Amino acid sequence: MRLRVEFTTEPFDLEEAPAHALAAREVIEAAALDAVDVGPFGNTAEGGAERVLTAVDALLRRSLAAGATRISLQVNVLGDGDGADGRSDGEGDR
Repeated sequence: MRLRVEFTTEPFDLEEAPAHALAAREVIEAAALDAVDVGPFGNTAEGGAERVLTAVDALLRRSLAAGATRISLQVNVLGDGDGADGRSDGEGDR
């Protein structure tokens, strides 16, 4: 199964990325997920279910420890490996 995670951390700082936002980005980059898109108001990444869920756990823990007061998170199922991308679980993950 492939998942897409979308998340934001707060409080926002428009002048520079706060420590909690940097911590979340580091987690996502270290997880080597696919289709990572990092922006000032939202971030997305895709990958195999196990990698995404492991990254979400670390993202929550590290962002909160770094000062996040709110984390908005959405996880969507993209497919079960028999869908349009034709990959089985884990294939194509880095």
